[in-house]
Amino acid sequence: MSNGREHTVWKIPPEHRESPVRRATGRRIAFGQAVYARRSALGWCTAELARRSGMSARDIERIEESGVDPTLELIEQLATALKSVARITPGTRPEFRFEESAT
Repeated sequence: MSNGREHTVWKIPPEHRESPVRRATGRRIAFGQAVYARRSALGWCTAELARRSGMSARDIERIEESGVDPTLELIEQLATALKSVARITPGTRPEFRFEESAT
C-alpha cells in the first residue's frame, strides 16, 4: 500500500542519452514546439498554417505532436509560411526557433 509520497522515477542511463533514437526524438519534439510557438504567436489556427504552407491541417498537427522528422525542405517550407527564419542549435538537446523575418 502506498503512503502517497512514493512515485516512479525514470532514470535514463548515460549510454542511452546520446542514442540516435533519443536524439531524433528530441529533434522532433523541439521542432514541433517551435512550429506551435510561432503559429501561436501569429494567432493562426492549424488550418491557417496548413493553407499558407500547402499542407493539410492533419500534417501540421502531426508536426506539432512531434510525429514528423524535420527535414531541411520541411523547415524551409514552414519558415516561409510562418514569415520567419529558422534558427537551429544542434546538440544533445537541439533547439529550433522560428523568428520573425526582417524582410
